[in-house]
Amino acid sequence: MKRRQFLATAAGGVAATSTFAAPAIAQNDVRKWRMVTAWPKNLPGPGVAAQMLADRITALSGGRIEVELYAAGEIVPGNGVFDAVGEGTADLYHAVPSYWGSKSKGILLFGSQPFGLRADEQLGWLHYGGGQELYDEVYAQFDLKPFLCGNSGPQWAGWFREEINSVDDLRGLRFRTTGLASEMASKLGMSPQAMGGGDMFQALESGAIDAGEFIGPWTDSALGFHQIAQNYYWPGVGEPSSAEECAVNLQVYNDLPEDLQKAVTYACQSLYNPVWTEYSTRHAEALRQLVNEHDVKVRKLPDEVMVEMGNAAGEVMAEMREDSDELTRRITESFLSYRDLISEYMVYADGGQLNARALDYQY
Repeated sequence: MKRRQFLATAAGGVAATSTFAAPAIAQNDVRKWRMVTAWPKNLPGPGVAAQMLADRITALSGGRIEVELYAAGEIVPGNGVFDAVGEGTADLYHAVPSYWGSKSKGILLFGSQPFGLRADEQLGWLHYGGGQELYDEVYAQFDLKPFLCGNSGPQWAGWFREEINSVDDLRGLRFRTTGLASEMASKLGMSPQAMGGGDMFQALESGAIDAGEFIGPWTDSALGFHQIAQNYYWPGVGEPSSAEECAVNLQVYNDLPEDLQKAVTYACQSLYNPVWTEYSTRHAEALRQLVNEHDVKVRKLPDEVMVEMGNAAGEVMAEMREDSDELTRRITESFLSYRDLISEYMVYADGGQLNARALDYQY
């Protein structure tokens, strides 16, 4: 999708059409929920996923919960959805945990972590490593019930006007990023800038920032970053995966009967893999188009740069282990324990398979 075409659609507020038939139920049994999001409507990736979630909750509730989606700026700004739902202005939101570090630093670990968990490992931590209980505990402080409901998979290191050959090339760079990746960037001498995708395009265009990362080829190409910066770097070690989340006002959720609580839970859980695998597929298609039609230069970060990034990320995690907030310390220890466990195994499992598939052989 061309940037101009996408932005015109988003500005017009055209929502994706639901394919679910409306169930025949008594109108007084219907709960009408307002979902606020951190995205323009139908933004490839998260905007599409938000509409999918709204439709899925409506469907799995048998029409007893009708979810109407409001894009960023229609009720509250994208960065205001956390407070809006916690305060009861809206019933639920779709965003990413990486945006809420000012609320509690421990929240950042549920979204993405530099040199951290892949998308499937993130779910493993939540379901089998004690992560969900900690996720619930920290969000309950803000009157929210959280769920992971998708993942972008591995993000990219970002769009750069100039090539990166050493850590010295990063120093002083005004760079759009978010979450714990921004703290890693600061330790490398970069100047991290927090902003949305549309603002990132304008900042790149005006020269207010020098480089930036957002998500990956599918979403990034729709926003047009390749029109300004032609060097597209991988791997995105700052965000090996980036989870998307739904959070429901805690009182609204607790007031639901048990079957509707399960409908909301299953809607989020069942969407995780479809969102993740669509990202992977669309990213692959978009990357081909960026290279073949727009002459984008795909470049790998030098190993020595990644080592320095890893050292900086280690400093960030050490600080989180000593954080003044006891809950943040517990979340960090739980995350690191699961990361150590799964990292040992994945060297043989997924790592071994991917390395074998990349060998030079006839197929």
